[in-house]
Amino acid sequence: MSEMERNTAVNTEYGGAEIQVLEGLEAVRKRPGMYIGSTSASGLHHLVYEIVDNAIDEALAGHCTEIHVTINEGNSITVRDNGRGIPVDIQPQTGRPALEVVFTVLHAGGKFGGGGYKVSGGLHGVGASVVNALSEWLTVQVRKEGKIHEMSFSRGNITKEIAVVGDTDTTGTTVTFMPDAEMFDTVEYDYETLHTRMREQAFLNAGLRITIEDKRSGREQSHTMCYEGGIREFVTYINKNKTALHEEVIFVSGAKGDSTAEIALQYHDGYNETIVSFANDINTPEGGMHETGFKAALTRVLNSYGLKYGMIKENDKVSGDDCREGITAVISVKLTEAQFEGQTKAKLGNAHIRTLVDNLISDQLMAYMEEHPQVARMILDKALTANRAREAARRARESIRRKSALGGAAMPDKLRDCNENNPELTELYIVEGDSAGGSATDGRDSRFQAILPLWGKMLNVERVRADKIYGNDKLQPVIVALGAGLGEEFDVNKLRYHKVIIMADADVDGSHIRTLLLTFFFRYMRPLLEQGYVYAAVPPLYKLTRGKTTRVAFSDEERDRVSAEMRGDNLNAKVDISRFKGLGEMDPSELWETTMDPTTRTLKQITLEDAIRADETFTVLMGEKVEPRKAFIEEKAKYAVNLDF
Repeated sequence: MSEMERNTAVNTEYGGAEIQVLEGLEAVRKRPGMYIGSTSASGLHHLVYEIVDNAIDEALAGHCTEIHVTINEGNSITVRDNGRGIPVDIQPQTGRPALEVVFTVLHAGGKFGGGGYKVSGGLHGVGASVVNALSEWLTVQVRKEGKIHEMSFSRGNITKEIAVVGDTDTTGTTVTFMPDAEMFDTVEYDYETLHTRMREQAFLNAGLRITIEDKRSGREQSHTMCYEGGIREFVTYINKNKTALHEEVIFVSGAKGDSTAEIALQYHDGYNETIVSFANDINTPEGGMHETGFKAALTRVLNSYGLKYGMIKENDKVSGDDCREGITAVISVKLTEAQFEGQTKAKLGNAHIRTLVDNLISDQLMAYMEEHPQVARMILDKALTANRAREAARRARESIRRKSALGGAAMPDKLRDCNENNPELTELYIVEGDSAGGSATDGRDSRFQAILPLWGKMLNVERVRADKIYGNDKLQPVIVALGAGLGEEFDVNKLRYHKVIIMADADVDGSHIRTLLLTFFFRYMRPLLEQGYVYAAVPPLYKLTRGKTTRVAFSDEERDRVSAEMRGDNLNAKVDISRFKGLGEMDPSELWETTMDPTTRTLKQITLEDAIRADETFTVLMGEKVEPRKAFIEEKAKYAVNLDF
C-alpha cells in the first residue's frame, strides 16, 4: 500500500468546521523574516513552498494526485492541484467564508483540529495567509461541488469578495500570486531552485505527479516528475554519479500508531556519507530523533552481524563513522504532532520516532543481511577497511599533535598572520601562488588580514580517505592556520578567522583551485560552509584609464558601461582598456583597492543551502567517473564566464 493510500484513513469531509482560527494576521509585513526566514531569494522561493505544501497535505491525506507549478511571465507564480479544494462555506468561529479565513488569518487551517489532516507538512497553517500578506496581489480559485469560486487580495487585503465565476466537473485549488517587490530583495524566481525542491517532494510522495513549468519569454522549459519507487528512487538519483557497491537499494518501512517511517539506503565505493532526512516532507538538515535512531541501529546491526559470522571480534567493533562510510540514505517519517526545534524546523524532537526507526532498522536490515550475505559482507568489509583507515588517521593526528607540542604549535612558514587575535574581527586570504601572495601581503591591512599562499597542485580529497589528508603538504598549512581541526574533530569554536576568503585568478586554473578547496571544506570542515565563514574574492577583469583617471570593471558588460561613462560627451575620447592577467600581475596598491579593501571590494559568500545539489556537483566535478563530468562541463559551458565555485 502506498504512502498516500495509508493516509486515506482520515475524515474525508473537509468543510468550514475543519478550519480552526488561532490568531489574526499580524505584523507579517512588518517582520516577514519571522515567517519565511528572510526577504532574500531564499524567502522569495519559500512563498512557493508554502502554497505547494498545502497541496501536498492534500496528497498526504489521499485526495490529490497532481500538482502543477508555473512561473509566469513577470515572475508571478501559479500553483494548481486536484485536491478537494479549500472549503468555501462559512467558518463557524468567525462567521466568514473559510476560504477568506485561510488567506487572511494567521494560524488558520485544517491542520489543528485533527479533522482536516492526519499529518501535515505546512508551516503550522501560516502558509496561505503569509504568502497573501507578502504578495502585491493574489487570486485563488477553488473548484468544488461543481462550481468555480474565486477571491482576490492585495497585500493581505480583500479586493474581490468570494464569488462563483463558473461551473466545473473537477475539484482542486489554484493560487496565483505576485510577490511584493516592496518586501523582497529580488522578485526574480530561479527555475532550478524550484525544480530541485519539486523533485524532492515527488521523491518523498510516491506516485504524486508534480510538474514545474517556466513560461517566461526566452526561458521556456518544464519537467514532470512522478516516482512510483519513492525514496528508493531518491537514493538512486543521489548516487547516479557514484559507483554503487550493491545494485539493489535497501528499503525498510513500518508504522506504529499514527506514525510511519521509510528508510532507503545504498552504499557506494566512495568515502563520504550522505544522510538526508525528512519529517512530514520537511527537510531536517540538522537531523533529530529519526537520524539518531537510524545511526544507532545501523552500527548495532553491522556489529551484531560481524560478530555472529566471525568477521569481527568482540573488542574490535566498528564505530558509527566506519559503518556510515560510503552510505547514501534517505529517511522519511510522517507523524501527527511533529515537534521541530527552532523556527526553521531544522531538527526533529519527537523521541518516539527514534524508537520506531531504531526498531525498523534492527529488525528489517538484519533480516535483509541474513537473506543477502554477499551484500552484507561487502558492507561490513567496507566498514572494517574504514576502521583501519580511521586508525591510521588517528596515528597521523597524534603525530601532528606531538610535533606541534614540541615545536610550540608553530604556524605554517608561508602564513603571514595578522595582529588582531579576536577571530570575529580577522580574515584569512588563501591566495593562489607566491607572486599573488607577495602582492597581497604587501597590500593588506596587517591589523586584521592574514595571507596564506598556496602553491602547486592541491590534493583532490574526493578520491582519498582521511588518513591521506593529514600531513599532505598542500592541505596541512590550511588545517594548521585555521586551527579548528578536521573531520569529526572539527570544532568551529576554535576557528582563528571568521572570514576565510579564497582569492584565485578568474580563469580555469583559479576555478579549479577554488573547487579543490571547497571540496576539502565540504568534506572535512563543513561547518565552515554551513555557518557562512567561506567567501570568494572577486578580482576585477579590466583596468580602464583615461588621462589620470583609472577605474576597473568586473565583467564585459561593466567594462563597456564604464568606458562609456569615462568618455562622457566626448565620444572620440580614448580610453585605454587592459585585461588583468592575474592577481600576481597586480601591484600591492591595485590589489588592495580592487580586491581587499573592505570598503570597496566584492566578496561572494559561499553557502550550502542545498547539500544534495552541492554533494552532486562535487562528486561530478571531482569524482572518478569521467562521463558525468564531461556531460556537466558541456551543459554548463555557456555559463562558464559566471561560474563561481
